[in-house]
Amino acid sequence: QVQLVESGGGLVQPGGSLRLSCAASGFTFSIYTMSWYRQAPGKEREFVAGISRTGGSPGYADSVKGRFTISRDNAKNTVYLQMNSLKPEDTAVYYCNVPRVGYWGQGTQVTVSS
Repeated sequence: QVQLVESGGGLVQPGGSLRLSCAASGFTFSIYTMSWYRQAPGKEREFVAGISRTGGSPGYADSVKGRFTISRDNAKNTVYLQMNSLKPEDTAVYYCNVPRVGYWGQGTQVTVSS
C-alpha cells in the first residue's frame, strides 16, 4: 500500500523556519522524482519544489527560490523541504507528491503569522 506521510508543519512567525518531511512507503522511492506542492485557502494547488531520484537538479517556484531547499534521503525513503525566511503568503497546506504516478500525501498545515 502506497503511503506518503507529511510532517513538520505548524505555526511560525514571519522570518522563521520549518522543516517538512515526507516519509514514503509501498513503492520504490529511490527511482522517482519527488515534489512538494502547496494549496492556500481559496487558491489552486501550486508547485513548490522538485528533486530528481538521485537528489540532483532541484527546481523551485520563483516565489520560494533562495528561501526553500528540497532534499531527499533514499536510505530513509524520505524527502524534505527546509523552509527559511517564511512569509505570511507561505501559509498553506503542503503536500508531498510523486509526479510520475500521481501519488499524494494527506498534507501538513503551515501557518506563518505573528
